Amino acid sequence: MTASVATFGLLGSLVTACGSFASGGTTLRLVVPEYGDSPTTSSRAYWDGLTKAFTAAHPGKRVEVTIHPWADVDREVTRMVKENNAPDVALMGAYSDFAAQGRLYAASEVMSIRTEANFLPALADAGSVDDTLYGFPFVASSRLLFYNAELFEKAGAKAPKTWSDLKDAATALKEEGVLYPYALPLGPEEAHAEALIWELSNGGGYTDDRGNYSLASERNTQTFRWIRDNLVSPALTGPVPPAELNRKDAFAAFLRGDVGMLNGYPSLLHEAREKGMKVDTLRMPVSDTLDTEETPPAVGVADWMMAFKHGDNRELVGLFLNFVYEDENLADFARRYHLLPSTVTAAEASQDAAADPGVDQFLGALRGARLYPVDDPSWLQVSDTVKRNIGKAVAPSAEPKVVLERIAQQARAAVQQRQP
Repeated sequence: MTASVATFGLLGSLVTACGSFASGGTTLRLVVPEYGDSPTTSSRAYWDGLTKAFTAAHPGKRVEVTIHPWADVDREVTRMVKENNAPDVALMGAYSDFAAQGRLYAASEVMSIRTEANFLPALADAGSVDDTLYGFPFVASSRLLFYNAELFEKAGAKAPKTWSDLKDAATALKEEGVLYPYALPLGPEEAHAEALIWELSNGGGYTDDRGNYSLASERNTQTFRWIRDNLVSPALTGPVPPAELNRKDAFAAFLRGDVGMLNGYPSLLHEAREKGMKVDTLRMPVSDTLDTEETPPAVGVADWMMAFKHGDNRELVGLFLNFVYEDENLADFARRYHLLPSTVTAAEASQDAAADPGVDQFLGALRGARLYPVDDPSWLQVSDTVKRNIGKAVAPSAEPKVVLERIAQQARAAVQQRQP
């Protein structure tokens, strides 16, 4: 999930969908997650405005919107599919399981050529199975290292370029009494993001060049051993064990001024600056075994729209999706929640309109980002295993190789379960 809270504005100017799809069916059922955390930030206002505009542009067509909490939406859509009651379009955290079951339209079946070709390449790659686009990226975020510039100035610390620099800065911050010199959220909420950030900065990752899981690779083992020995054991990660620290709590501590460094995404930068904090961002420092001139990919995260096959809904789904992905409509949602739009033209428009140079940095990182292996139908199960267990790899008494091998074994079992 890439969601965070923002204040609602007015829906952007209305743009009609591509006219290459004739009408077929009159009511489209849409299931989406809730991106807000209160009535005033609820996603309902956006979808009500969008569907009203869609109906005005296409008389006789209507959209029924069902909104579920993020914690429930994947499960609810899966239940609907099992009950042979799939929605026409759904927005959620994964798509490939349904694609493997042959339940989804490819982009070429429901989108104009212009719409399909407009997705940012890194996102389009992640949304494709066997070079066919089934997961349509909606909004996204990239991850950068945040640091509290005031705490850094007080500690005499320098913005880090390498892991050694990061350790030196964390040590200086600790000496100044900073509660969390480096906040390391490896708790079950989103440990898979933090873990991947570190793995990539050492030339590792979740998969190898052939797309096979490489969770217990030597590079990954080195990464977690370094974290254990250089950050966790010297108590540079704060009072909460990393395996118990969730992203939400780490972000809250950062906004209280208790964190020197942590990885975050655009909405956190917005919240920090709204509070008047002096915050800077930079790409994740690289391990000392890599050339500092190398730029490992940042982590990118996207939320996925998908179109389910049933009845005579293809033409109506096409009308709706081409409308949703018009620049004004997509960019409006991204602005509301301080996220990044998924298309080239909407991203360029956001970049041109951004008064905050931080947005430009996140967009730049997203273009070459590495995303989770969401094209693998086993990823939902594997990611859950990572989230629940990866924090154990950095415990002072742990041997990272043993923990990673255990996770890798469960990943292999998940892959085998998905094989025909």
